Amino acid sequence: MSEDSTTQCLLFPGIFREPVVAHFDQREGSSDGGGLLLKAADRHYGLVPGLASCLRDERQAVKVDHSLRELVAQRVFSIACGYPDANDSARLSGDPIHKLLLDRDPIKGVDLASQPTLSRFENAVGIKELYRAGEFLAESVIQRHAKRLRHRTYRVTIDLDPTDDATHGAQQLSFFNGHYDTWCYLPMMGFVSFNDEAEQYLCTAVLRPGNVTAAKGAVAILQRLVKMIRHHIPGVKIRVRLDGGFANPAVFEFLDAQPKLEYVVAMAKNGVLKGVAKPGMRRARQLSRRSGKTEHIYGEAHYKAGKWPRWRRVVIKAEVVCAAEKDPKDNPRFVITNMKQSPQWIYEKVYCQRGDTENRIKELHDLEIDRTSCSSFWANQFRVLLTAAAYVLMQELRLRAAGTACARAQVRTLRERLLKLGARVLVSVRRVVVHLPASFLFLPAFRRVALALGAATG
Repeated sequence: MSEDSTTQCLLFPGIFREPVVAHFDQREGSSDGGGLLLKAADRHYGLVPGLASCLRDERQAVKVDHSLRELVAQRVFSIACGYPDANDSARLSGDPIHKLLLDRDPIKGVDLASQPTLSRFENAVGIKELYRAGEFLAESVIQRHAKRLRHRTYRVTIDLDPTDDATHGAQQLSFFNGHYDTWCYLPMMGFVSFNDEAEQYLCTAVLRPGNVTAAKGAVAILQRLVKMIRHHIPGVKIRVRLDGGFANPAVFEFLDAQPKLEYVVAMAKNGVLKGVAKPGMRRARQLSRRSGKTEHIYGEAHYKAGKWPRWRRVVIKAEVVCAAEKDPKDNPRFVITNMKQSPQWIYEKVYCQRGDTENRIKELHDLEIDRTSCSSFWANQFRVLLTAAAYVLMQELRLRAAGTACARAQVRTLRERLLKLGARVLVSVRRVVVHLPASFLFLPAFRRVALALGAATG
């Protein structure tokens, strides 16, 4: 068998009882049969047409084969299915499922856009368009869940968290960051959660240069989110949770000025705070020596940093950590807050819950939101937004999978279980039939999600 023929046919002799030949000739087939769910999920958000409406098309109409809406849809759905690179379009251009997602005839329809077309598209988006697209994404998420909860929302929690995005080329505004020990960008991710729900929904993804502080741009993002939340959910209480990198005067001044807003913001330890925590640390050491285990106690005080115009309440967690074959280690923690509840409740029931954003950010990296390999900074920001849109759709699938084996699955697992399905597409005069495997293990979850997104039995 020639080397060239292996791309179309593979022979497995001596492995099975009979020789097995694998032919790659199923032109009506796709490995992304579950992608139909993405199209159904987008109908509840309108992300694809909404993002496309934020962009300006300056191409000559007579030379356009792919509309902005189709280009946005192609990138968002491809990223969700596990194809983050525009290079992947070379093999996906004739995929019947991906053509179907763009409202084209899956068999006879025009092929999807090529890699050069997608690259030109990503690099043509301007700053104002990106700003509008970012606002649309945030507003869509907030509006979607306000509608879902039907005015039963009593609290919205905002979590902001930066992450590192290592760069390996000549990308604009890529700088060396000593903390991460690499050249990188530092994108900021913003999430909202509702009432006591565990899920944190991505609503903001802002790419930033690699040499900025954690709090850079935080006030502007919070201003927009607070305004949107109050517009769509009037009278709701807002809670903001931030880690220690955000504890600067500008952030606190903004938070203190907002009505019906409570916050918990971690504070890095310093000499003054360590002094305030000394009595608690002595008590924690005594408890740890008696038990031989990690012990902690809670306290509180009022604290005013040098540049602060007022005193603020600080919750203190005085902790001594014990690990096998290591000496006990002091680990005092501090959280600035305007909440009135007990220190232990604030720390354990409110502040510690923000740690789940790390799982959301890990999922975003699984979707390869860090695939920012364009030379232009703004093209990379657009890629980040497209990946964020894909993640929002995946979160919608997870929400609709409540009560199934996929209810708490990570996005990578969700993709493998619900989207990566071998499918054969047949087109008749009246309809398109997508044949999926009868032995599909997660059929109950797929059916539940499909019905929740508007599919009908029959």
